[in-house]
Amino acid sequence: MARPLVADIDLKALRHNYRVASELAPTSANMAVIKADAYGHGAANCARALAEAGAPAFGVASLEEAIALRDAGISQPILLLEGIFDAGELARVEMLDLWQVVHSDWQLEALLAYRPARPLTVWLKLDSGMHRLGFTPEAFVVRWERLAAAGTQVATEGLHLISHFASADQARSVQFAAQWSTIEQVRDRLGCRICVANSPATLARPATHAAWNRPGVMLYGSNPLDGALPVGVSLDPVMTLRSRLIAVQTLEADEPVGYGGRFRTAGPSRIGIVAAGYGDGYDRHAVDGTPVLVDGVRAPLAGRVSMDMLTVDISHLPAAKVGSEVVLWGRSSTGSVLSVDEVATHCDTIGYTLLTGVLPRVPRRFLE
Repeated sequence: MARPLVADIDLKALRHNYRVASELAPTSANMAVIKADAYGHGAANCARALAEAGAPAFGVASLEEAIALRDAGISQPILLLEGIFDAGELARVEMLDLWQVVHSDWQLEALLAYRPARPLTVWLKLDSGMHRLGFTPEAFVVRWERLAAAGTQVATEGLHLISHFASADQARSVQFAAQWSTIEQVRDRLGCRICVANSPATLARPATHAAWNRPGVMLYGSNPLDGALPVGVSLDPVMTLRSRLIAVQTLEADEPVGYGGRFRTAGPSRIGIVAAGYGDGYDRHAVDGTPVLVDGVRAPLAGRVSMDMLTVDISHLPAAKVGSEVVLWGRSSTGSVLSVDEVATHCDTIGYTLLTGVLPRVPRRFLE
């Protein structure tokens, strides 16, 4: 009998969330970001489902991720969001018909020195104020003009400005306003097409919707905003991390549970042992009280997460027993939902890290 921990991936929910992104920005082409193995959900299967939902292109972090998608039969355009990491990659970029971001002069010079059989699609990165990748506004204009003149290397009709917001998730952000102003100024100066709306901007910054948007974590049912989702917007959880109780301990008051005895029972207690731990990617920083769902009912974490197991207080659940379903995040078989974002707050992190942190030994089960 297999260990009961599994990550169920709801492809219907994934397509629903993509349709939400598309309905929020009906005049934009919405590139689905599926880097980091589709945020831990399985890139090939998610790409197929998203293609069925109408996704016209995909965004990934590296050539290796793009190759895996091509090998899986994905034919849509794929954008390398960080561009190439070595000039020698350009031949594969051409062979696989990939799009690429250019964010540094060495990438620009490598591209202009390359002699492709047909012009390549290039998106030029503007550092609008995040100060991570890209060119300053004045430098951007100079590089844009060089690329626009490079007809043999660059498909000028595919040339776009791309930039990234550092704080689009915050309702009132001076930094966001400054970045958007910078982007608008460069866009108006060059008359160029742009792609700047990430998940939070897709959800809550309609002014930034443009030729292309690139929703990411929202596709997987995670809310990237500081506050609630906009009125009328609903995202469905795509991943349910599901396991079972494998033992139940009956303890008296003031008994320690788990490594270091961090948790002690307040009175006579029933402690359920769950087949899941940090060796599977569940965050060891989860504090006592972090919620799980046992047979669809909330139960608190009780004690430190260990490599292969964690312990929860099920004293209030007399019917819970060995074999009872435990949902670490996602949707239980009873229909109850525990948001990965809520779990993340108890781990002092964000939903992104929990989703991408689910390790390969946890089997993914793709469901319609």
